[in-house]
Amino acid sequence: MAVDGSLERLRREGRIVVVGASLAGLRAAETLREEGFTGTLTMIGDEPYEPYDRPPLSKQVLLGRVPADHTALPRRRAIEAQWRLGVAATGLDLSAKRVALADGTSVEYDRLLIATGVRSRPWPNELEAGLDGVFVLRTRDDATRLRHRLKAGPSRVLVIGAGFTGSEIASVCRERDLPVTVAERGPTPLSGALGSVIGDVAAQLHHQHGVDLRCGVMVTGLEGDGAGRLRRAHFSDGGTVDAEVAVVALGATRNTEWLAGSGLAAGPRGIACDAGCRAFDVRGIVADDVFVAGDVARSPHPLFGYQFLSLEHWGNAVAQAAVAAHNMICRGEERRPHLWTPYFWSAQFGVNIKSVGVPNMADQIIVSQGSLGEHRFTAAYGYQGRVIAAVTFDQAKWLEFHQRQIEQAAPFPPPFTTVDRRAEGMRPVPAGFPDPSVPTHGPQVTVSGHSPTDQRVTFTPA
Repeated sequence: MAVDGSLERLRREGRIVVVGASLAGLRAAETLREEGFTGTLTMIGDEPYEPYDRPPLSKQVLLGRVPADHTALPRRRAIEAQWRLGVAATGLDLSAKRVALADGTSVEYDRLLIATGVRSRPWPNELEAGLDGVFVLRTRDDATRLRHRLKAGPSRVLVIGAGFTGSEIASVCRERDLPVTVAERGPTPLSGALGSVIGDVAAQLHHQHGVDLRCGVMVTGLEGDGAGRLRRAHFSDGGTVDAEVAVVALGATRNTEWLAGSGLAAGPRGIACDAGCRAFDVRGIVADDVFVAGDVARSPHPLFGYQFLSLEHWGNAVAQAAVAAHNMICRGEERRPHLWTPYFWSAQFGVNIKSVGVPNMADQIIVSQGSLGEHRFTAAYGYQGRVIAAVTFDQAKWLEFHQRQIEQAAPFPPPFTTVDRRAEGMRPVPAGFPDPSVPTHGPQVTVSGHSPTDQRVTFTPA
């Protein structure tokens, strides 16, 4: 009993370190305090700001409706933490339970939560990326700089990449009455996230709002003038466009480099963890004192064949942070799994786009409500005979119903008749996602030795 009591005190007291002072880190810290943790809580963040909300950065902030410094996340309660802001984590020693920081100091922990999130993938040519007028958009400072440049009225803006962020930036430019060209290597905007069937609708929105949309091409180079200012972009089809501003919207890179050599299963796809948010090491063994939450986490989901999912979703960060925090301080039999159904939203060109589930796992799609041509519809995605996702354009009221269909493994195509199914929704069609056989940048794990006593694992991020 005395041993059990000391373990209970360690769980409720002790030292917890949270690396990543953004949405997931803050919500985890609040949950820890709400559930009775009274020990030392340290929050480490590479930015100098306390946690702020990122979705407004590509919308209200760029439009000038909300200043970037007015996006602080609301607090549910005081967390009584020691804040180490503006200093990045640079290393992790699992055996010593110590996090190394960029200023040369270190912080020891009893339990660790990693919520380092992602950063924008930069333009790959460093010299071109350094041209005056080339931007990325992820942080508060990024949004402030880009908003000032858009307010100055550039002759043309080039957006490289037509995913959600790129499309939202293009929408902002047109709302500001700025000429904008969007370059996308895929067949349509949003094809990687929602498939080309829905991507065709997104392309229509771009064209109708005056966007110079160029799909099936890549930007091969950015050219500057003698003063180092962006002047022109070159495309893979031989074309060019003159632009004073280029926004690189090529997706995100997970912040895991600082974990190289730590022994955790961390790489470009994120940090692998179990459904209870406990991190895996490179041997596939869970660590009982290291947890992961938010965009940087990769965890198995039973609704999707136990595949490891990395979800860059606001709601996922909140839900996973709460699960991780609960599991960090509870007894083993009280742990619970992270079973949040993925949910995402975007506002662009006057349309609210919302999705639930994992659309890019699907092979078929059917329009169950409304019409693609009217840009107001609900579409369900199917994989191996069951509903796994849905997307709505200005029809969000149907999402909750489709979420229940996903969670109940309902059959696909849906066997029922809906109140507004048109001729285009009578039968499913291929969803039109990019070829999944295209290589991805994953880690390499090499096992050496034949005897169980001398086997070693070497983990090399790609």
